Amino acid sequence: MLAATVRVAVDLDLAEECVQEAYAAALTTWARDGVPRSPAAWLTTTARNRALDARRRAAVLRSKLPLLVEPDMTPEIGSVFPDDRLRLVFTCCHPALAREAQVGLTLRLVCGMTTAEVSRAFLVGEATMAARVTRAKKKIAVARIPYRVPQAHELPDRLDAVLTVVHLLFTTGHTAPGGADLVRADLVERALDLARMLAGLMPDEPEVRGLLGLLLLTDARRAARVDGAGDVVLLADQDRSRWDRAAIDEGAALVAEAMRGRRPGRFTRQAAIAAVHARAASWEETDWPRMVRHYDELLRQWPSPVVELNRAAAVAMAEGPAAGLVAADLIAGQEHLRRYHYLPALRADLLRRLGRLDEASRSYGEAIALVDNAAERRFLQRRLDAVLGQAGAEL
Repeated sequence: MLAATVRVAVDLDLAEECVQEAYAAALTTWARDGVPRSPAAWLTTTARNRALDARRRAAVLRSKLPLLVEPDMTPEIGSVFPDDRLRLVFTCCHPALAREAQVGLTLRLVCGMTTAEVSRAFLVGEATMAARVTRAKKKIAVARIPYRVPQAHELPDRLDAVLTVVHLLFTTGHTAPGGADLVRADLVERALDLARMLAGLMPDEPEVRGLLGLLLLTDARRAARVDGAGDVVLLADQDRSRWDRAAIDEGAALVAEAMRGRRPGRFTRQAAIAAVHARAASWEETDWPRMVRHYDELLRQWPSPVVELNRAAAVAMAEGPAAGLVAADLIAGQEHLRRYHYLPALRADLLRRLGRLDEASRSYGEAIALVDNAAERRFLQRRLDAVLGQAGAEL
């Protein structure tokens, strides 16, 4: 709705207001007249009509602080984009803004994520992320930065930010930060759609193929990630016959193509890691040393505390839990991981495997205190209960 309305409003703030007003109108109109045959079309039409009315009131339009989407693009440039949503993602990833501001603003306004979800994607507090988005909008308004649709030759300069948006959208859906379900299928499907459109728009970009491959290989495990009760099933315990082999074959082919290009980028390297998991016939047969080498290369390209944490987990499998715990403890003090529940969850598992049950139980408690997703919390609680039971049996 926002993507369709902004083409009429030529102003992101105005378009967002019109969409909100359309929902408000539906609450009264539908209660009186009944729900229309096509609710989505009714809402979109109402929002667009309100945008048209607002544009006709020139004085009102001039009073806005605009995020301008210049309407003077040529038909040739406009036709480059296969979808309004992808057009708007590229438009919002303006190079005049800091990278985190570009990505955060786009996720918030275009991809429908809440400020809390965006803050979790960046591993920062909600107030910090809200301030970043506000500062970005103020900079656009004060500096009169034109938010026009970029021309074809400008797309490569915005590509990394766009890929980051799509990847964070996917990861937020792949393991939802809150709620009852492990997966938010709406966000996953939206990210996959955008990645496929990107691949059609920029077929010669290896990182685009790498990102699509990464998403396909990761999402291929969706059906096996929870059991019939909706509880988490770890990768080590998943029924691999339930993995989507067609998605794995497509993703692996994309990764192979991307790796043959110039030096693989961070999304291609992450896709190569996902391909190692996908090719393994079982958890035990996974090529863990190769996985660690991929993480080492990824860290050289893209230093990240989350990558370091994932590398520690791979080290634990390749060299044993003691080596993995050393690697995890080296990064335990990093600010970005302070509220990231996967750090204490990993430490808890490694301490459990080392027989240090009292320390493991404390780490499980720390992880439970940080997690908001109900499925993940149930899993961690079961692990804590098992550790407490084992510790009690040994007394």
